[in-house]
Amino acid sequence: MKRSDRLTAIVMALQQQSETAQSLADKFEVSKRTILRDMQTLSEMGVPLYGESGPRGGYKLMEGYHLPPLALSEEEALLTLVALQGMTQLADSPFNAERWTVMDKLKHALAPSYRSQLDTKLERMELFMPKRSYRTPYLTQLLEAAVEGHAIEAFYRSMRHERWLKLLPKRVYTANGFWYCEAYSFTHSETRSFRVDRVAEMHLSEEHAEINTAAAQQRGQYIASQDQASTKILNPDVTQQVTERVRIVARLTYRGMLQVEQDEHLGEQVHLCGDDSWELDAELPRSEWQWVVEWFYRLGMDAEVLEPLELRMEVAKLAAQVYARYEEQPT
Repeated sequence: MKRSDRLTAIVMALQQQSETAQSLADKFEVSKRTILRDMQTLSEMGVPLYGESGPRGGYKLMEGYHLPPLALSEEEALLTLVALQGMTQLADSPFNAERWTVMDKLKHALAPSYRSQLDTKLERMELFMPKRSYRTPYLTQLLEAAVEGHAIEAFYRSMRHERWLKLLPKRVYTANGFWYCEAYSFTHSETRSFRVDRVAEMHLSEEHAEINTAAAQQRGQYIASQDQASTKILNPDVTQQVTERVRIVARLTYRGMLQVEQDEHLGEQVHLCGDDSWELDAELPRSEWQWVVEWFYRLGMDAEVLEPLELRMEVAKLAAQVYARYEEQPT
């Protein structure tokens, strides 16, 4: 980053919040001494800076000082457009119209000479999203519930059940082309991720006195667990350990490795252990046991479970049931 760009970026950062010399050095990947020199230069240029000592201290801008809106550099425009282009591949989002209008505005603001180069670069660079076909009518409401800390009741259609669940949404995120809502489930007494397109109905919980008090407790426990890397999630009624975890070791082919790497929870637990041989070594909650059994069955000959023996037997049992069905002639 050029020094002139860094000086501008420092002022923009200080418009958002106070910063220490060290925090700015970390952000811009320069030394603390370089930042101190930059602050002296800004002061000499007339930028009204001042410093405060103490735990919440740091450099600040005088109240009321703002930079005028700045145009993006060509690299910043490319970065933003690549990210937005990835969003357009999602079947649904909270910003269906905006993701297109922002791209148009950015392109329009660029110099015509660079615009043609930009289109060529965008054709050769992308954030890949698998093509899906779904609608998420409650995505925005789930996001708002997560922000506001409201408990909800949702009619959820999973592979095995169609039922009402009491949830405390914590965040929404996208993975493998789908939107998910991570939420504490009062129904299951644990935190789970739910496919947003499987939410058929949703409303704020009517049991305000009971459920929202518990929701506030769960929200506080969740935040505390993130700060302390806690291994516990507390039930609003009974203190209990989070679901037992099971260690799973499996050998994978190249094709199996590619499939496992797409899973957000297991993708980083795969490593090369020989020529054209990979190994998965991961721990999963016991509550996900049936999902694990069916998942390894679907991987077929591209995976072999080594541990635990119980999982090998379950996969073999499922394969035997399918074999028995197809061994018989259809009636």
